[in-house]
Amino acid sequence: MRVPLIALPVIALPVIALAIVSCGSEPKPVASEAAKKAEPPKPADESFRFATANLVKTEVVDKALLGKTFMPGGTLAHYKKGKREYEMFAAKLASPTDAAILLLDWKKALADAKLIASFGGYFGTDNGKPMFVFSKGDWIAGIGGLPEKEADLESRTLAAHLN
Repeated sequence: MRVPLIALPVIALPVIALAIVSCGSEPKPVASEAAKKAEPPKPADESFRFATANLVKTEVVDKALLGKTFMPGGTLAHYKKGKREYEMFAAKLASPTDAAILLLDWKKALADAKLIASFGGYFGTDNGKPMFVFSKGDWIAGIGGLPEKEADLESRTLAAHLN
């Protein structure tokens, strides 16, 4: 039996369509897999940079250090001296520019932030707690829970251990 030429496209069309559909590329990765690949590396444990006097513990926080969404991960040190509890933190960034930008984010986040010109940082309150934050090179660091003069003294010791 001969098929008329006019009928060939009608018969062949479903076969061609099936071939095109089955020859597609491999499935694309799920969005969550791509997001995992884009996550920054986990921060290093920088506990050795903190003073050991009155140190209770240190912990490495993967991201949003001190609960601040603008902060990367870093190391948080908890201290207790008598009844007073305070904390220090340090996070290494990709560049000094990145650290300077985060310092400005801290300025906005602190209530009553004031520039401590001799140190190049800001002192204010964060959630009702005194906070002193500074940058040094590609580091952002600070002390929470101490009055300004004590925070200044402790910050100088911490800054000496950052690069």
